Amino acid sequence: MTIRVLLADDQTLLRQTFRLLIDSCADMEVVGEAADGAEAVELARAHRPDIVLMDIRMPGTDGLAATEAICGDPGLRATRVLVLTTFQTDQHVARALRAGASGFLGKDVSADALLDGIRTVAASDALLSPTATRALIARFLAAPDPDAAPALPADLASLTAREREVTALAAQGRSDREIAGELSVSPLTVRTHLQRAKTKLGARDRAQLVALAYRTGLVRP
Repeated sequence: MTIRVLLADDQTLLRQTFRLLIDSCADMEVVGEAADGAEAVELARAHRPDIVLMDIRMPGTDGLAATEAICGDPGLRATRVLVLTTFQTDQHVARALRAGASGFLGKDVSADALLDGIRTVAASDALLSPTATRALIARFLAAPDPDAAPALPADLASLTAREREVTALAAQGRSDREIAGELSVSPLTVRTHLQRAKTKLGARDRAQLVALAYRTGLVRP
C-alpha cells in the first residue's frame, strides 16, 4: 500500500527536497504541497492523505492551528500529522501533541529517519520512542493546559483492569515487547489491549492514548 503524504512548509526548497526524497521510495508518494497552515487544511480535505508532514512555523495560519483543524475534523480521522520542529520549541511540541499530532521530528533529521518516521506514523504507531515518551510526554503533557478541558479519571471507566495496566505501562515508555515480558503475555496481546483502549477512549493513536493517561492521572510524572 502506498503512503500518501502532504507536505506543509513555507520553504519551497525544503518542500522540493522532501518531495524528491519521498517520491524516490516505492511505498510513498507526495500528493500535495502547502505553503501555510490554511492551505494545508484545504489540501488535506481535498486529498485525504495518510500523513501530513507539518512545519510549525509558517506565516498566517501556522502549523499548530492547522494540526488542530486537521485532527479535529471527523472526515480526516484517518489522516495523521507528523510535526517538523526544533527541540527548542517545547511548548509548541506539547500543543501539537495535545492537538492530535502523532509525533514529531527535528528539522535536522536524517533522510532515513524522516522516511522511517513517516512509515512509523502511517502504521498507526506514534513516533515516540520509549525514551521520548519518558522525557517528553511526562515533561510536557502532564503540565496543565489552560485552553483544554481537563480529562477526568471517569474517562477511564470503560477500560478493563488489564487495559488500564497496559496503557499505564505504555505511558511510562515501555515498548510492546517490554510490557509483554512484564505481564507474561505476547506482544500481540499487548497491541490488542492498546487498540481496544484507543477505540474506547477515542484516541487516534498511541501518542494520544499516552497523553490521556497523564491527563487523567492514570500515570504521573
